[in-house]
Amino acid sequence: MIGNSRLHWAWFIGATLQEAWDTDHLPAAAVDQLTQRWASGIMPEEIFPPILVSVQSNIPSQLPLYLASVVPAQTTLWQSYPVTEVITLDHLPLSELYPTMGIDRALALLGAGETFGYPMLVIDAGTALTFTGADVHRRLIGGAILPGLRLQLQSLAQRTAALPAIQLPPKLPPRWAVQTPAAIESGVVYTLLAGIRDFIQDWQHQFPSSQIALTGGDAILLLSYLQAQFPETARQLIADPHLIFWGMRLITGV
Repeated sequence: MIGNSRLHWAWFIGATLQEAWDTDHLPAAAVDQLTQRWASGIMPEEIFPPILVSVQSNIPSQLPLYLASVVPAQTTLWQSYPVTEVITLDHLPLSELYPTMGIDRALALLGAGETFGYPMLVIDAGTALTFTGADVHRRLIGGAILPGLRLQLQSLAQRTAALPAIQLPPKLPPRWAVQTPAAIESGVVYTLLAGIRDFIQDWQHQFPSSQIALTGGDAILLLSYLQAQFPETARQLIADPHLIFWGMRLITGV
């Protein structure tokens, strides 16, 4: 899965997930070199974890690559690998998807719904924080997109003259801050948590029996904040970092 910030990888044998990991986006020259080595049967250490490199002699020389992407420029680069299949919205058994919908959101929704049941609301805490919901008939009801936790912090640091760049605190920060970094933490975190709870409450008003899944790079941190601030809301969430890959597994038929 090619995301906005990173490449997200998963290695399956049959329907079983063996390993999942992330790497940075790569420039064209690096991808071309890596895919040439990969196509010749060499598992490049730059992108594959040690466990996969160590067993490469038992892996077909042209391992199939299933790819979904929200970054068109990166999609083109990885299609130089000869056994690549690009997953697009028209492959998904969900109805009412709109043409510009991110394939990452759709795959996570499919993976969550087929794994845990419909109706389903997926909250993806990545570069962007997204809400995506479907009813019991696998029909997209809709969703929302806003800047994720880290993107909000970055925008304040980059687009203001005096606000500093900060890291997300490991625990829920105090609400009423007396220093600028703490005030940024409070403003971003508490506003986001309140918004998440509001979206969940509205969704549950429409679909009282719905499952709710949480995924994305900041999911665990966000869940810890919710557990501290809104424990009843947090208890309703299914945290799963691999929803997109469960969706991709369904599409590829492995």
